Amino acid sequence: MPSAMTQHIPSRAIALKLGAVFLIMVMAALIKAASSDVPPGQAVFFRSLFAIPVIGIWLWQQGHLHDGLRVNNPLGHVWRGLFGTTAMGMTFAGLALLPLPEVTAIGYATPMFTVLFAALFLGERVRLFRLSAVGLGLIGVMIVMAPRLSVTDGFGTTATFGALMVLTASILRALVQIHLRRLVQTDSTSAIVFYFSLTATCISFLTLPLGWIFPVPALAWTLPSVQVFALIISAGFIGGVAQIMITSSYRYGTASMLAPFDYSSMIFASIIGWVVFSEVPTQAILIGASLVIAGGVLIIWRERQLGLERSRTRSVTDPKG
Repeated sequence: MPSAMTQHIPSRAIALKLGAVFLIMVMAALIKAASSDVPPGQAVFFRSLFAIPVIGIWLWQQGHLHDGLRVNNPLGHVWRGLFGTTAMGMTFAGLALLPLPEVTAIGYATPMFTVLFAALFLGERVRLFRLSAVGLGLIGVMIVMAPRLSVTDGFGTTATFGALMVLTASILRALVQIHLRRLVQTDSTSAIVFYFSLTATCISFLTLPLGWIFPVPALAWTLPSVQVFALIISAGFIGGVAQIMITSSYRYGTASMLAPFDYSSMIFASIIGWVVFSEVPTQAILIGASLVIAGGVLIIWRERQLGLERSRTRSVTDPKG
């Protein structure tokens, strides 16, 4: 049943989604700028901690604070937080070692792995069309990563390690997507958004005795400079606002309509990378990202077609009146 809070306003939905994607890239750039002084565990902690008040105020204004605090499946939130926090930390580690456009391109592997995991763990039927789209996308990911995996071009370097970290993060995010399909059956979206930030804050704080994981144990007991501290605090606030904008965008447009706009992140990443970090996307990144985006769009299109077919079937087999 459609919610009374939902309206179909495509222009507003697209504007919110594009704004959210842009803010996520700005957040990634802030984390990258601070990465030489702030290890990933510490970055995840501050990014999550300072998102909590933003999300809490938003839930209160929307009248969903009660839903955001009520939990029916607490263990499910712990697992979601564990996988999601690990994925975030690995991505932040990758940002310290790779150009922003490259991290973005490798991250596009998440929907490909999600399709595969849906077949493995949820028993969803995946036909040849979607498997072909997944294969196309994974070929694109390998093209992006190929220079990092080449023996002649420095296999085993820190950049190779960074690429593998980002790819592993993509796999973990796909597992999160599968887990969320089950979690939304018991808990509200408000609760999922709020408790992820809370569990990510707690889990990342546990890495403090380990020197926040990486790179120097001494960093565990020192605070960054005022300028660096401002960067990671800003990343937290911006990340919280981006989450709110993404959630709000789905009040005004369907998921299938908005999903392709996720790939605008490559445009934003390329511009920010060039202006801020003097990073220019290589030919391998551009070709590989194009293939991944093509595979992702095909999967989205196929999901939309299957959704329309299911709607037509329901209208025939379950007539009203």
